[in-house]
Amino acid sequence: MKKILAFTIFILLLGACSSPKKVLQKSTLKLLSSDFYNSQFTGLLVVDPKTNDTILNYNGKKYFTPASNTKIFTLFTALNMLPDSIPAFKYLTENDTLYVQGTGDPTLLHPYFQNNPIPEFMKGYEHIKLITNNLQDNKFGPGWAWDDYDYYYQPEKGSFPVYGNVVTMSHSLIPNISPEYFKDSVVPLSYSKNRAESSNTFFYSPSRVDTLEVPFKTDSVLTKKLLSDALQRDIAILPKIPTGQLKTKYSVPTDTVLKRMMQESDNFLAEQLLILSSSMLSDTLSTDRVRKHVLENLLSDLKQPPRWVDGSGLSRYNLFTPESIVKVLQKMYGEIPRERLFDIFPAGGRSGTLESWYTGNPEPYIYAKSGSLGNVYCLSGYLITKSGKTLIFSFMNNHFQSPSAEVKQRMETTFERIRDTY
Repeated sequence: MKKILAFTIFILLLGACSSPKKVLQKSTLKLLSSDFYNSQFTGLLVVDPKTNDTILNYNGKKYFTPASNTKIFTLFTALNMLPDSIPAFKYLTENDTLYVQGTGDPTLLHPYFQNNPIPEFMKGYEHIKLITNNLQDNKFGPGWAWDDYDYYYQPEKGSFPVYGNVVTMSHSLIPNISPEYFKDSVVPLSYSKNRAESSNTFFYSPSRVDTLEVPFKTDSVLTKKLLSDALQRDIAILPKIPTGQLKTKYSVPTDTVLKRMMQESDNFLAEQLLILSSSMLSDTLSTDRVRKHVLENLLSDLKQPPRWVDGSGLSRYNLFTPESIVKVLQKMYGEIPRERLFDIFPAGGRSGTLESWYTGNPEPYIYAKSGSLGNVYCLSGYLITKSGKTLIFSFMNNHFQSPSAEVKQRMETTFERIRDTY
């Protein structure tokens, strides 16, 4: 009888040691201890939100440069602070005059948001007075690379942006320039930069066949000219809006902006979404204020408070832990309907920045946000296992010098093991 009992206990212990969780922990630790990871800094946290059980934890409390994983915090902020439609601006009317105060809406005349009702609304007035000086932020975020000023992914921020704050150039029989205001500012020249540093002089080689998007230098005078051309209305700039009860005009559905921000990793939209969120706190716009508000009121339970300095993740000053990112993902998973939430995120093998990676068979098994900078690649989001469980993860890689494709390939191997084992 004693031998049978001992054997039974042995079998139970053996089964416990070979549980899916134990198998994953052992195989993942072996992987992350390999020579490939010796010269880089890596963190991985995987949590089961249903049981709140930690499946894997490797450097989960350590701080990493998150790159565009920062947009997960921007998404959380927008989902909690913005209404169903984007607040385009605050306004007053007086006879045939419209007084407009910017809120940071990035969609006005943006080539992607074609069904924006705001231009037609504004055309209903003969005179439009703009207030554009209510943003306390600098045009660039702290720690942004100064020499990236001419790249599509780093437009200037503003309280009243138009055309996404970029010039779009393409070739047909003749160069196609949008907005047309800049057609005489484009030099047909092959040059190392796409734009002069201190002026709106653009360089577009006659031999190019691709479409090029280049940020333009913004100011209130240029905004006035661009808007006047687009609306065919008299536009003026005022230092402040007249006293009165301000109304809010709305533009496009908020989820359309959130989805594009996350799936295309659009830095401009991310920055403007934080500005928009700050408009819900005050007429004076400040992303510092809204980040502080979120950390103190919505995320005060984070065990490792992040250093969070921008909306997009362009800055290397940002510092986040896998544990903090997973916590925010878990909050959204508990608050937002699953179908809506997963539709906003890139889907592995199907959409956005994950279209070529983490392919499911046949359905996606990963819905996540990637983050890339030089020597940085991070991925955080939701993983669906073959057993039907949904897990939340953050996999962060910093300081590697291997090709990023190799980093992604090893991550994919780990994700597939988690999917198939747990």
